[in-house]
Amino acid sequence: MTETQRIPTNLRTLLILETLGHSTDPMTSAEIGRAVGLGKQTMHRLCNTLLEEGFLVNDESGRGFRPGRRCRSMASGILHASSAHVLRHQILRNLAQNIGETINFLVPEDRGMAYHDRVETNWAFRIQLPVGSHVPFHCTASGKTYLASLPRAERKRIVQVMQLDASTPGTITQPEKLLMELQKIAKQGYALDNEEFLEGMVAIAVPVLDSKGHYCASLAFHGPVQRISLEDALSKKGLMLEASRQLTETLFMN
Repeated sequence: MTETQRIPTNLRTLLILETLGHSTDPMTSAEIGRAVGLGKQTMHRLCNTLLEEGFLVNDESGRGFRPGRRCRSMASGILHASSAHVLRHQILRNLAQNIGETINFLVPEDRGMAYHDRVETNWAFRIQLPVGSHVPFHCTASGKTYLASLPRAERKRIVQVMQLDASTPGTITQPEKLLMELQKIAKQGYALDNEEFLEGMVAIAVPVLDSKGHYCASLAFHGPVQRISLEDALSKKGLMLEASRQLTETLFMN
């Protein structure tokens, strides 16, 4: 049976994107071809087309391809177009009611962690970061949760080229110190922001995983130090993890 007979033309690019979406590491066209069942020449042509159109990007390590901006945007749009975003918002509302602070659902983008959904607290004194806002990776609980989810070698490469600007006196600006913090986060399963992004604000974040256990988003809440301490935030970790589990089930298992 020939390659053309095995895989219909209109399924090839979808299978390439699906294969990359399930991989935690960059993949070469040859590796994708073996996983999908396509020959080298066909894969080279298809991957180059997807690269030119922005669906794939070359990994900084030079070891292969990763999903690009258009691929991530498409995945986010598909989730939003389904009823899953309604259920997601309800989970966030329930969590906000139980915790009493603003709850955020953030996804990594080129400009930083993007707020895709949030439920505001009823407190008059609150920190305004509306949906569509972007915050840095290195000094936020949500961003550090994302960085900690990366394979160690990739995490190190990204941190070494990032601009670790000081947003507050508490911001970690030394690459080695940040890498130590990320290793700790990877082990404990949550991240804290101890006035590292904004003075007077603390936060905690946990990862939201897909059905294969891969990171897809960060679930976080923040509040002013006048109302909440790091100890208070940590005491809510169990509620955060349960909501994260519910999000995984809602977004990826139904």
